[in-house]
Amino acid sequence: MSTRGFWLALCLLFVSGVCTATTIEVKGLFNGRAILVIDGQNRLLKAGETSPEGVLLVASNSKSAEVEINGERQTLSLSRRISTSFSAAEKAELRVPRAADSHYWVRGTINGHPVQMMVDTGATLVAMNSRDADRLGIDYQQGKRGRSATASGLVNNYIVQLDKVTLGTITVRQVPAAIIEGDFPVQILLGNSLLGRLEMQMESDVMVLRQKF
Repeated sequence: MSTRGFWLALCLLFVSGVCTATTIEVKGLFNGRAILVIDGQNRLLKAGETSPEGVLLVASNSKSAEVEINGERQTLSLSRRISTSFSAAEKAELRVPRAADSHYWVRGTINGHPVQMMVDTGATLVAMNSRDADRLGIDYQQGKRGRSATASGLVNNYIVQLDKVTLGTITVRQVPAAIIEGDFPVQILLGNSLLGRLEMQMESDVMVLRQKF
C-alpha cells in the first residue's frame, strides 16, 4: 500500500456559474480496492462501489485507481496531479403563470402532437377524453379497461402508457394516462402520473416545474 498523497480537484461548473469542488486524495491502493479521502472523509471503496459523495471506484491496482464522478472518469496515479472541470446538465424548467380563470395551463406535446393541458394536482393520472385520444393517435382500446363515473353515468376508461410528453424543454417518457370514453374531461388534465416525476414549487402566482435527474 502506498501512503503518498495524490489530490484531484473536480470542479462541477453549472450554467448558473456556481462552482462546487470535490477533492479526492488517494491514501492507499490495492487490487480491487482503494482508500480515498473525499472532501475530508476517509472512504475505503471496492471496485464498483460508489461513495456517499457520488465518487465511483471503477477499478484499482497497486499503481493507480480509476474513478468516475458525474459521468467523467479519471485515472489517479501517484506520480502526477490533475485539475479538471466539466459541465453538469442544467435542469429543464418551465414557469407557468396562473391564468385569469385561476387555473394553470401548459402547452406541450403528447407523442409529438401539440396539446394544451390543465394542471390538476388532484388527478392521479394524466387524463383525456377518447376524442382527444383519437386525435393524438393513441390506440387506447389496447389498454387496461375499467369504468369511470361521470355526469352522464358510468363510462368505459382505458389505462395506457404515453410514449413521450413534453412541457417546454421538459421531457417525460412512459407516462400512465387514463382515456375516458366520450367528451369528459373537456380539457386534457395534467395529473400526478407526470407531475409526480417533476420538481414543483410556487413563486407567487407562478408554478415552476423542473425536470428531475
